[in-house]
Amino acid sequence: MNLVFAWRYFKSKKSTNAINIIAWISVVAVGVATAALIVVLSVFNGFESLVKSLYGDFFSDIKIIPVSGKFMKVTPAEIKKISSVQGVDNLSFVVEERALLVNGDYTSFIYLKGVDEGYTKVNRLSQHVVRGKYDLGTADNPGLVSGVGIENAVGAIPDSKIPQPLVVYLPNRKASSFNNLDAMHSYNINAAGTFTVQQEFDDKFAFTNLPFVQYMLDLNPDEFTGVEVAIYKAGESIKIKNQLQQALGTHFKVQTRLEQNQSLFTAMQVEKWVIFAILTLILTVAAFNMIGALTMLVLEKQKDIAVLKAMGANDGRIMNIFLTEGFLLSGIGGGGGMLLAFIICMVQIKFKLVKLGGGTFIIDAYPVEMTVQDFVLVALTVMLVAVLAAWIPSRKAAGQTFQLKS
Repeated sequence: MNLVFAWRYFKSKKSTNAINIIAWISVVAVGVATAALIVVLSVFNGFESLVKSLYGDFFSDIKIIPVSGKFMKVTPAEIKKISSVQGVDNLSFVVEERALLVNGDYTSFIYLKGVDEGYTKVNRLSQHVVRGKYDLGTADNPGLVSGVGIENAVGAIPDSKIPQPLVVYLPNRKASSFNNLDAMHSYNINAAGTFTVQQEFDDKFAFTNLPFVQYMLDLNPDEFTGVEVAIYKAGESIKIKNQLQQALGTHFKVQTRLEQNQSLFTAMQVEKWVIFAILTLILTVAAFNMIGALTMLVLEKQKDIAVLKAMGANDGRIMNIFLTEGFLLSGIGGGGGMLLAFIICMVQIKFKLVKLGGGTFIIDAYPVEMTVQDFVLVALTVMLVAVLAAWIPSRKAAGQTFQLKS
């Protein structure tokens, strides 16, 4: 019944044309704000998925690190505990340390990561090698796979005919002082390959074989900075992490991929919801047009309200009619906005019309990923705004006494 009255009031001709104009302005304003919410959230989803895919190629599903200090010993019994956890697929042992890479007059501080032969089973780095090959060499003849930023910084070009006397310097853990040459170990290393994932990694990381780094740092074969773990199902990472933590005890810290990059993903979520809050404020401002339209409609329908009350309609019924009118305005605007946003996103996904500037990104157009959750969230937000906008004029309509004769 309320919807019938609301629909008749919406489509009926008003005595003052301005009421119709303001009503349609409120519908359009809500529609535009709704479309903006959906589109912006979908773009953020696209960027988030892109970053997660890149980080998924560089960081393992789960990583085990020491609770304190940089290095840890992993016994065969502990390795067996890790492997026996249901859902664990592969393990890889790594040693990571800051190093200085020198090529003649060119130098660059890097994060040198020594990895074992099983590293390619927990990490897809080898798929991102763009020059040379993924060849980490041996302890006596180490190979270096570096990011493209490091290659540019020191001229570490793989397969170059010009000899490149690359020298890597690592700290001497047994040195009593860091003010002399004894504080560093140095060794020649060959540029074997170059990878590119994203600038953050390309400018900092280089990879070689695990025994070489252990030798340079005077580590035992069972000493590492971390154990990287691949699991069968990515959705079970938290469950497997908890099982590993329980199996290994308090001397080790187990992290999921999200926890390895907590600051980045937290910042992305904060940015997304701050933008959502700003656009919701814009939607709220747009709803003020609805308040004006409903207030003028209440004045327009004074005689109708008086008739309804004479027929026995109580204040609650009158209030619900105009609340329904507010829902109708916001529903038409919100539904139209969602349809518009869906069309815009589908066009962007298929034709990639809106490009990213600069030409230095790994993608050339804005990524878009629509989710049902975003549509539901925006729909609930529009409904809440509609209730707040329609509440005041609806209470005014229900509380005032109108007469058929003045």
